[in-house]
Amino acid sequence: MDTTPNTPTPASTDRPSSDDPVLRGTNQSGMRAQNERLVLTLVRQHGALAKSDIARITGLSAQTVSVIMRALENDGLLMRGEPQRGRIGQPSIPMSLNPDGAFFLGLKIGRRSADLILVDFVGKIRASERRIYRYPTPSTVVDFVQDAMPRMIGHISPEARDRIGGLGVAMPFQLWNWVQFIGAPQEEMDEWRHRDIQAELAALTGIPVYVQNDATAACGAELVFGTGDRPKDFLYFYFGYFIGGGLVLNGQLHTGRTGNAAGVGPMPVPSSDHKMRRLLSAASAATLATALEEKGQNSDLLWERHDRWDIDPKTLEDWIDNAATGLAWAILSASTLLELEAVLIDGWIPPEVRAAITAKTEAALNKLDLAGIDPPAIRQGTVGADARAMGAAAIPLSQRYLIDQNAAGREI
Repeated sequence: MDTTPNTPTPASTDRPSSDDPVLRGTNQSGMRAQNERLVLTLVRQHGALAKSDIARITGLSAQTVSVIMRALENDGLLMRGEPQRGRIGQPSIPMSLNPDGAFFLGLKIGRRSADLILVDFVGKIRASERRIYRYPTPSTVVDFVQDAMPRMIGHISPEARDRIGGLGVAMPFQLWNWVQFIGAPQEEMDEWRHRDIQAELAALTGIPVYVQNDATAACGAELVFGTGDRPKDFLYFYFGYFIGGGLVLNGQLHTGRTGNAAGVGPMPVPSSDHKMRRLLSAASAATLATALEEKGQNSDLLWERHDRWDIDPKTLEDWIDNAATGLAWAILSASTLLELEAVLIDGWIPPEVRAAITAKTEAALNKLDLAGIDPPAIRQGTVGADARAMGAAAIPLSQRYLIDQNAAGREI
C-alpha cells in the first residue's frame, strides 16, 4: 500500500523579512502550480500577507505575484483583508487563507478507538465522531467511516462538498505485531496484513486517501496547524495507547526509509531496578491503564475522554514520574546523535497532565549526566489530543496545496 508522508514548511506567527531563508519562486512559464503552492505555504506560515510581501520573500516579480494571488482569490483559497495605508503609494491589501477554501477528512486509527474529523482550510475542526473498541480490525474501521462520513459532510453546504480534498489516515504500522500488548486475537489482527485499507477507503469515499504512521502524522500536525514559534530541529512525543514519536530536521518532517522514523516506543531506557525496558513500558497510557486495573479501577475513561481523568491521584502521580524519567533517558540518547533544539510533548491526555509530564521531564533530564550534550528545550505541543487526526487531515492538504520537499512512498 502506498503512503505519502508530507512535510509542509512549519508555520510561524512572525512577520517575514526580505532576507528570510525560505524557498525561492520562479518566473518561468508553466510553473504556476508550484508558485501557487509556495504562496499558500507562506500565507499559512506567516498569516495575512500583501503582494509586496510575497514578492520580496520569494523573488518573484510583482506582476507574477499579482497573477498568482488573483488566481488563488478567484479559486476561493485566499480572501482579501482591510487595506493597509502607508505613508506613500497605494494601500496594500493583505491576503489570508479562506477557511471555506477547501476541506479535508482525517481518520485516526488507534489501538482502542478511531476518530474521524472534518477540518477546513485553516485547520478548524468542523465536525468529529469517535468510536471506541477493544481492538481495531479493518472491518470495524471501514464500517465506522461508512456510517460516520454522511453525517460528517452534512455539516457543510452541498457546494462546499466539492472542495473536500481527500482523506488522510493516521495509524500504527504493522498492527499485527502488537497483539500481545492489546489483547486481540492474532487471526483478526492478521487481516491488516492482507487487506488494502487505503484502497477500500478510497473506493468507499470516492476521494484520494493517504496513509501515514499515527505519531508521525501527529508531529506533522504541529508543522501545519501548530501555533507559536517552532524550532527547525525537534523530537516529538505523543502519548496514546502507546507512546509514539516524530522527528523534524531542518523544518521538514523526517519520515525515514519506511515511514516509521522516530518510532520511539522501543527505545531502551533504564527502570528503577536498573534493568533496561522499552520506553513504551514506562510512558504509555496502556501502562497507566494496567496500574488502574490492578487497583480495581476502570480504565475505560482514559480512552473515552482526554480533558479530565478522575482517577486515583497517587496512581497518576507515580505514572507521571515514571513517564518523565523514561522520556528524560530517551531524550538524552537522542541528543547524543542529533543536535535537537527542542522536544515537544503532546498526547491524548488532559492539559494539566501534559504540563506536569513536560515539567518533570525537564527536571529529570537536568539530573542526568549532560556532559558534552547541549540539552534541548522541553516544551508542550500546541495541537493537543486531536493531533493524530489533525495530522491525518494535513496529509491531503499538504499534497494539494503546500510545498513538499520530502514526499516518499512505502507499504504497510
